[in-house]
Amino acid sequence: MAQDEVALQWEKNPMLKPRIEKVTVNVRLRSSGEPMEKAMKILEMLTGQTPAKCKAKKTIRSFGIRKGEPIACKVTLRGEKAVEFLKKALQAVDNKIKRSSFDEHGCFAFGIREHIEIPGVKYIPELGIIGMDVCVALERPGYRVKRRRRGRSRIGKRHLLTREEAITFMEREFGVEIVG
Repeated sequence: MAQDEVALQWEKNPMLKPRIEKVTVNVRLRSSGEPMEKAMKILEMLTGQTPAKCKAKKTIRSFGIRKGEPIACKVTLRGEKAVEFLKKALQAVDNKIKRSSFDEHGCFAFGIREHIEIPGVKYIPELGIIGMDVCVALERPGYRVKRRRRGRSRIGKRHLLTREEAITFMEREFGVEIVG
C-alpha cells in the first residue's frame, strides 16, 4: 500500500492511526557500583524519572559478571514525556533510522553513542559519557484488549500494525528519514 493511501485511511478512520505506547531508554554497563550510579544519575537527568536497575540472569566468568549483579538500568516513558524525549533522541541521530531497525509489528530501536549528542545536554566531567539504546513501541487505539484484566482477548490480524505503517507514521509525524 502506498504511503498516501495509508495516510488517507488514517484520516477516514482514527482507530487505524498509530500512536506511541512507550519509549524505553536502556543503558548497559559491564560492572555495577560507581559506573552504575553515574549512569543512573545521567538517565534521571535526561528523562526526569528514576531509573530501574536490571540484574544479570546468569554468571559469565569471562566478562566478570555474577548472577544477580546489577549490570544495566532503564527508564520507561509514556505519554507526553515519551514524545518529548523521542524528539530529542531523534535529533541526536540526525533524524535518520535504518529500515532494518523496524520489526514486523511496527516497533523500532536505535542507539545513541554518547548522551551529550542529545540537544540541550551538557557534559559533566564527574559523570562521564554513556551510550544508550532507545526502544519505541507503537500501537493503535484498541490494543488495550490484550492487556486488560477482564475480558482479555487477541488483537485481530487486520488491526495489527505493520512495518510499513510504522515507517509512514514516523516519516509523517516526526520527519524521520528512513535509511537503507
